Amino acid sequence: MPFIYPVDPATCLVCGVDEVGRGPLVGDVVTAAVILDPQHPVPGLADSKKLTPRRREALYGLITSSARAWAIGRASPAEIDRLNILAASMLAMRRAVEALTVRPDYVLVDGNRTPEITCCPVQAVIRGDQLVPEISAASILAKVTRDREMDELAVRYPGYGYERHRGYPTAEHLEALRRLGVHDLYRKSYRPVREILGGVCQSRAEG
Repeated sequence: MPFIYPVDPATCLVCGVDEVGRGPLVGDVVTAAVILDPQHPVPGLADSKKLTPRRREALYGLITSSARAWAIGRASPAEIDRLNILAASMLAMRRAVEALTVRPDYVLVDGNRTPEITCCPVQAVIRGDQLVPEISAASILAKVTRDREMDELAVRYPGYGYERHRGYPTAEHLEALRRLGVHDLYRKSYRPVREILGGVCQSRAEG
């Protein structure tokens, strides 16, 4: 069943918001906010997890070049440890919306919770990344942004395998973490990292 917009996207500026990176042990949680241009639709929008990396990259270029406005928000590992991942994700979503150069009339957020946004009404949409093009676009921008950052992190910290597991707690990642130690971009409140810090591995300074 198609999603029924609460406002007319042809006459109101609808912003879609999504996040990537709640589950990984390392790096920021990344969010995106996107206002699409009805005059320049982007074909092939879908949940970023269902797209190949090549397709996501291609859509990233189309979205950023044709959208009315878009912005990236984030929360750091330190903020995740201090606030918890849910609150940090909501903070990153709010930052993405506030960073837009165009003020939206309505905000649609993927999931069942909404960040504190005061500029306009906000609504959560379950499976929004599959139902709402603006949220699909946001999911793609957030995913591509975070994957690129994991590729950069893989160069800075060789041996951890970030270019493959993207920071998620795979067997490969946990083995590398035990072997190489915990550096400053890890989320110290996450149990696998806490357990290693409490054992024989020591925290490794960024460098």
